[in-house]
Amino acid sequence: MTTSSFFFALLLIPLTFSDLFVQIQSFNFGINYGQLGDNLPSPSSVAALIKSLKVSKIKLYDSNPDILSAFADSGVEFIIGTRNEDLPSLRDPSNAQKWIQQHVQPYISRTKITCIAVGNEVFDYNNPQLTTSLLPAMQSMYNALVSLGLAQQVTVTSAHSYNVIASSFPPSSGAFRQDLIQYLQPILNFHAQIKSPFLINAYPFFAYKGNPNQISLNYVLFQPNSGSTDPVTNLHYDNMLFAQIDAVYAAIKRLGHTDIEVKISETGWPSKGGPDEIGATPQNAEIYNSNLLKRIEQKQGTPAKPSIPVDVFVFALFNENLKPDPVSERNFGLYYPDGNPVYNIGLEGYLPEMTGEFYSKSKVLSINFVCIFSFLLFTWELLRH
Repeated sequence: MTTSSFFFALLLIPLTFSDLFVQIQSFNFGINYGQLGDNLPSPSSVAALIKSLKVSKIKLYDSNPDILSAFADSGVEFIIGTRNEDLPSLRDPSNAQKWIQQHVQPYISRTKITCIAVGNEVFDYNNPQLTTSLLPAMQSMYNALVSLGLAQQVTVTSAHSYNVIASSFPPSSGAFRQDLIQYLQPILNFHAQIKSPFLINAYPFFAYKGNPNQISLNYVLFQPNSGSTDPVTNLHYDNMLFAQIDAVYAAIKRLGHTDIEVKISETGWPSKGGPDEIGATPQNAEIYNSNLLKRIEQKQGTPAKPSIPVDVFVFALFNENLKPDPVSERNFGLYYPDGNPVYNIGLEGYLPEMTGEFYSKSKVLSINFVCIFSFLLFTWELLRH
C-alpha cells in the first residue's frame, strides 16, 4: 500500500463508520407524542430523548410550534394534527390555506412534516357537524397544499378508531359499520385519488379487557400460541393486531379498493388500570410493546399483506396525568415524565437532564476512538506485509 493510498483510506474512515453507525441506530417505528400532562419535559428535552431512542417518526395531535421547532434538522418525520372542533372551519378553502401557512410553512424547511391528520376519531363523537365536515376539510387541506406547492412533501389523512369496524373476525369478513359507509366510501375514494394511507387506531388490549375468558392473552401479546386460521382465506394468525389490520384491508376491499395502505396510527398497552381493566400491568405492557417492536424490526407484514411491513405508531411516549378516566388512559406511556422508563422494552433512551451532556459526548467519543484505533491497527498490519 502506498502512502497516498494509506491517507485516502484515512479520509474514508469517517464516512464508513458514520454510515455504519446510522444503519445500526435507525429503527423504523413511530410514537405518539401526547401532551395532556402538567409535568411533561420541555420539547427540546423530548427531542434529545427521541434521538437517543432512535425513533424515526412522531405523531402529534396538534401542530405545537415549540415541538416542531425543537425537532428542526432532526430528520424525524412528523404527522401533525388538526383539532376536531376546527373541521367545520377548515371546510373553507381560505381557512385551510391559512392553517397550512401558519402551521406547516414556517417549519417544513427544517422539520420533516410528511402528513396532516385532519381530525382524530371523528366518527366516535356522533356529531353530525363534525361527521359531514371531515371529508370537505380533508379536501380543502389537500388543495391548499397543492396551491402552496407542498403536496409532494405532505399528504392528508385522518385517524379513525377501531369502532368504525362492524366485523373483524375472521379477518376476511372485515366490514365497516353500515351507518358510516356513506361517509367512508367517499373518504376512501379520496385516499385512493391522492395516494394517502388509511389510519386506524387498533388496541388488542381493549378486546382482551372486554372478553378475557374467550380471548387468549398470549394471542394478544404476540406470545407463542396456537393462533387462529381464517376459514375463507386459510391464512393463519398468531396475534390479534395483524388480524385486526387485515380485517381493515378486507373492509376497504368491500368498498372497492385494493389500492390503499393501512397504517396503525395508535396501538399500545397500559401499565396500570382500574379494578375492571383486566390485563393492565407493567409486565403485559412490556411484553406487548417489546414483541411488537421485534416484529417491526423484522419488517413483518400481515398474513394477507406479507410484502408490506406493518407501519405502526406506538401509543404513547409519556404517561399523561391530565387524561380523563379510565385509569389506563393515563398509563399507556413508555416513559414517566421524568424520563425514567415505565418498563424495559430494549430502547435505551435518556433525557439530557438525567444523564448530562458529558455522558453522551464521551460515549460518542469513545466509540469513535475505538473505531479509528481498530482501523489504524488493521492498516498498520497491512503495511507490514
